[in-house]
Amino acid sequence: MFKTISDSADCEVRSVIRFLNSNNVKQAEIHRQLVEIYGENVMTDGMVRKWVRQFSDGRTSGHDEAQSGRPVVNDGLVAKVNEKIRENRRFTIRMLCNKFPQISKTVLHENVTNRLNYRKR
Repeated sequence: MFKTISDSADCEVRSVIRFLNSNNVKQAEIHRQLVEIYGENVMTDGMVRKWVRQFSDGRTSGHDEAQSGRPVVNDGLVAKVNEKIRENRRFTIRMLCNKFPQISKTVLHENVTNRLNYRKR
């Protein structure tokens, strides 16, 4: 009996799938071996099938791809927001949303009140 690995990274399991797939191991056998080594909760049969298909189609990386979405609000962006506020001290969050459409209204409000310490008067 093999020792079970309980704290595996997702990319590690995907690399094992890639390796076994490149050795022409069938998808069901790959799943069986993963469960045997990594435990019952490693990955569903459907997810293994998905990764086998992706590696067969030419994918080479087992790492997660960058996801789209709103950008992270960094210090530079907060400084630009502060600059716009200083240009017009009678600002509203809605006005700032028009100037910075890449930032959600909620995140913009949180940054203006919490990071920049501007309060409604």
